Amino acid sequence: MPGENLTRIEAQQRRAIIDPSTGTGPGISYEVLLDLTRGADVFGSRTVIRFPATDGADSFIDLIAREVREITLNGREVPLSDFADSRITLRGLERENELIVEADCLYTNTGEGLHRFVDPVDGEVYLYSQFEVPDSRRVFAVFEQPDLKATFQFTVTAPEPWKVISNSPTPEPKKHGDGSATWRFEPTPPISSYITAIIAGPYEETFSELTSASGRVIPLGVYGRKSLWQHLDADYIFDKTREGFAYYEEKFDYPYPFAKYDQLFVPEFNAGAMENAGAVTFTETYVFRSKVTDAVKERRVVTILHELAHMWFGDLVTMKWWNDLWLNESFAEWASTIATAEATEWTEAWTTFNAMEKTWAYRQDQLPSTHPVVAEINDLEDVQVNFDGITYAKGGSVLKQLAAWVGIEQFFAGVAAYFAKHEWGNTEVGDLLAELEQTSGRELGTWSKKWLETAGVNTLAPVIVEGADGIISRFAITQTAPADYPTIRPHRLGVGFYNVTDGRLERVHSVELDVDGDLTEVPELKGHTRPDLVLLNDEDLAYAKIRLDERSLLTAIEHLGGIADPLARSLVWGAAWDQTRDAEASPSDYVDLVLRNIGSESESTTVRTTLAQLQLAANSYVAPEKREATRQKVADGLWALAQAAEPGSDSQLQFVTAFATSASTPAHWESVRGIRDGKVVLDGLDIDTDLSWQLLVSLAAGGVADAAAIDEALAADNTAKGGEFAAQAKASIPDAAAKRTAWDSLIQNDDQPNTIVRSTALGFQHPAGVAQLSAFVAPYFDMLLPIWESRTYQIAQYLIVGLYPAALANLELRDATRAWLAANRDAAPALRRLVDENLAGVERALAVQDRDAQ
Repeated sequence: MPGENLTRIEAQQRRAIIDPSTGTGPGISYEVLLDLTRGADVFGSRTVIRFPATDGADSFIDLIAREVREITLNGREVPLSDFADSRITLRGLERENELIVEADCLYTNTGEGLHRFVDPVDGEVYLYSQFEVPDSRRVFAVFEQPDLKATFQFTVTAPEPWKVISNSPTPEPKKHGDGSATWRFEPTPPISSYITAIIAGPYEETFSELTSASGRVIPLGVYGRKSLWQHLDADYIFDKTREGFAYYEEKFDYPYPFAKYDQLFVPEFNAGAMENAGAVTFTETYVFRSKVTDAVKERRVVTILHELAHMWFGDLVTMKWWNDLWLNESFAEWASTIATAEATEWTEAWTTFNAMEKTWAYRQDQLPSTHPVVAEINDLEDVQVNFDGITYAKGGSVLKQLAAWVGIEQFFAGVAAYFAKHEWGNTEVGDLLAELEQTSGRELGTWSKKWLETAGVNTLAPVIVEGADGIISRFAITQTAPADYPTIRPHRLGVGFYNVTDGRLERVHSVELDVDGDLTEVPELKGHTRPDLVLLNDEDLAYAKIRLDERSLLTAIEHLGGIADPLARSLVWGAAWDQTRDAEASPSDYVDLVLRNIGSESESTTVRTTLAQLQLAANSYVAPEKREATRQKVADGLWALAQAAEPGSDSQLQFVTAFATSASTPAHWESVRGIRDGKVVLDGLDIDTDLSWQLLVSLAAGGVADAAAIDEALAADNTAKGGEFAAQAKASIPDAAAKRTAWDSLIQNDDQPNTIVRSTALGFQHPAGVAQLSAFVAPYFDMLLPIWESRTYQIAQYLIVGLYPAALANLELRDATRAWLAANRDAAPALRRLVDENLAGVERALAVQDRDAQ
């Protein structure tokens, strides 16, 4: 991706020249005129930028366009040759400047810039923008960095029947009498370019409103495609939004800062959602056309509140540069979880956070690419790969720890002071910590160095000495760190004592304390009778892996399903998985633990996460000679769990879909076929559209459904979602020709939309077809550099991660990956990072396989 990068040093140098505080005018302003009536490939873009600068200096502005037609700077024409490498050179700037750029820009199908989608159901065209990190430059000329905030005034010409939505309230369009109309939006407040937005098309809409703490009436809107509108539960979305507004306005002591709040569910979206100011875009995964699990329902609520939190943290106050990306994402992750737990019916949100986010964080923090929460971001390629488990999940975990460290009331008071002081501005990490020091009285410089500026995860383990009478004479907590990241950190955590009573493990005693250093004595636990289970990090305040002592581990294994508290159960599940991943426990034993206990787990996300880990253990972690038998055992166990589950329950659906994914024998696929055809009936299980597709993918992966059967299913469900499932199913067929066709459709062609790329890669990697993947090891490494250099970042990442034959998990793949890294030391650091993370997964699998073979 040459020519599209921007380094931090370049951004700093440009910021020194184009400083909004030095001019005589109002700062930086944009007038952006877009013509969306010019066909399927190109749209017109005209940008007028007014900005101050150092008199006589040279700089540049960013633009990715098919063609630039005109450039005028302060009334003089700029040679079109000054547009090169996605930049326009600006020479001889004045104290106040006016730049006009007229260009033809391209729609994308990658989910970056201005994405264009044609609905296969009715042929309608839908557009939406996605600008984070550096993609507003695909739509208009812009200083593409977060600390050059500006006002943005959009004028959009589009087909008259369309809806056009942006950050400001939608105006009445001016109709031209030729089938087109123009919408002229009011200027935004000063915001960063990456949170501006344009959404256009024949979207359906519904409206509501709420009264802000300021007394203003805030209009609310929900939008979606016509063909999905019947499935969009807008009233529930409005309800959660109101609960989030009330919670945040109270806790942040700052009224909602924008004029309106629209939530738009858009097709082929790459992420869960995007926090465009006042115009949040969401993935259509959150439009439920079929039954979904409670885990997905809860995730939608957390996502709604995550994006709402960004209106303050990220949009009102924004980081100066992307090394403080965590200031946006970590805070929104923490805030949305506490808001979900305290303001909605999803009161176990912290259990979900532990099961999902922390699992993600611990995994990311043990990769060779781990980095501090405050990461070193040298350029845009660095930040692209840093939307990861550190930035989101570890950062959110660390903020939970910080809130416990300073006190939750003091934490919210500091946040409120931060918003008041820095409204509409840009900040760095120290700005937030300074306010928290003021409200809490705690010195946080040392805390920051250990938690935000160093990488790696600590492990905590108990030291218990007891007498013959079972009375504890000594209790201490050891803390260790990996050799590469040896920081020993301060933790605020709980220690819980649990005893078995009538088959249930219930907490009988707990303490909360500060832990620091290699060894922390806990004298307040001396004199207590040793319980059946000792649980470190009870209530999950700390960010650390925990170990169970031998007696507690045996108790947990025997009574895991009987632990009354769902968060405590999640912690035990996590501890068992960590010990397995770290090759301290056998993956075969982990498989047994899951199959014995998952049937009694009530928390949907815990079930979802544990079943995914079960699949990884069976497919990659058990010793190769055990793998076939283990996969059969897992599928048999999941089928038994599905048959025994409560009719119509969340677990029933999860066990059925997990069984379909795990199927590995003709008998398994016969059961899958029976479920799909209705010959095998499970009470309460509705074979709706999406479940039918998931079962068909399984049959295709087993070689018992062919391309014709998939085409027949697509004809019956000729929707975008149906197309994704069909692509996945065809790529799952376990023969060389099908795998080669899938491979060529992604590597030899570059016209597939982002969601089809994702779905095809998912099918290509199906575990039932692992034997076919060996033939693609050499082609995989041959395609890496060409793909990185020719595709957009998002598509390149999908291919580099999605097509890596990780399921092989063997020495040959490890050695080939090492060889590529050794031969390509000069490759882009972001590309090497993706490959290095792939390698780390294989190396870990091999270590766990060795443990299983012992």
